[in-house]
Amino acid sequence: MRLNRAQETLRQGASGAAVRIGPAARQTREIAADRLLIARGWSAPRLRRAGTYVEVDLGPRVGSMLSNAAERIEPPHHARRRRKAALTVLAAASAAGIAGAVLTRRGNSQVQPGESSKEGSSAEAEAGGQVRT
Repeated sequence: MRLNRAQETLRQGASGAAVRIGPAARQTREIAADRLLIARGWSAPRLRRAGTYVEVDLGPRVGSMLSNAAERIEPPHHARRRRKAALTVLAAASAAGIAGAVLTRRGNSQVQPGESSKEGSSAEAEAGGQVRT
């Protein structure tokens, strides 16, 4: 029974407080909404200006700074490997050319019996006695 009376007293006190505080709470809510709109109106242009600054000025600067840092820390390129490969290819091509020239000269300098005397005499007759090689 005491518990029921205490609960009833608390309910009446709470409803009385709600009646007294209700208008103040409503007024506080309206003032807070107005102040929030004022704060949004004040901050929106500043945020827009900051965004433009980041896009136009700061962004390219940061990008350039990062690119420069990447170039500074990047290890050097191995140009020696490329040069070695190029020199190896050049040496192999030269060796193949020299070998081909040597084999060609050997093939021309080998004398076959019967053919060389006919070719030599006909060459002498055509050149007026001068032999060309």
